[in-house]
Amino acid sequence: MAYVFCNKCGHRNPPESMFCSACGTALDLSADHTISLAKVDPLLDAPGPADDVQLDLAHLPGEGGVLIVRSGAQAGETFVLSDPLTRLGRHPDSEIILDDITVSRRHAEVERSATGYVARDAGSLNGTYVNQERVDETPLRQGDELQVGKFRLVFFERVQ
Repeated sequence: MAYVFCNKCGHRNPPESMFCSACGTALDLSADHTISLAKVDPLLDAPGPADDVQLDLAHLPGEGGVLIVRSGAQAGETFVLSDPLTRLGRHPDSEIILDDITVSRRHAEVERSATGYVARDAGSLNGTYVNQERVDETPLRQGDELQVGKFRLVFFERVQ
């Protein structure tokens, strides 16, 4: 299932949606467009548009999956999931290093297989969440939000 993102507020909507369920804006259903990933603010202060992460879907790096940091100290950073196994955590050997006390040394991993990508908790203390639900293991779909500690990463897969 490929989600449709609102160009105005960045809300993720089901693929059959014609209008954003958060703000009511008509959704741009064309394949070539830029979306804004609104910054997640734990203090509930209203972030401005300058705080949003801009993403041009037509120019995703590489082929396959990418994780884009939506919030945290590394907001806007893009990680290409090119290896069969990508480890996330504070450990220096991790492919994606997320340096914060809320992240375990070996927190989570994303595995690429012939059928797609799977996110898996690696025995972390704070847990791994996909779309605000704690998971041990779950497949990743276009637009899913992976939360590792205080970092929120959005999964996109470039389909050629």
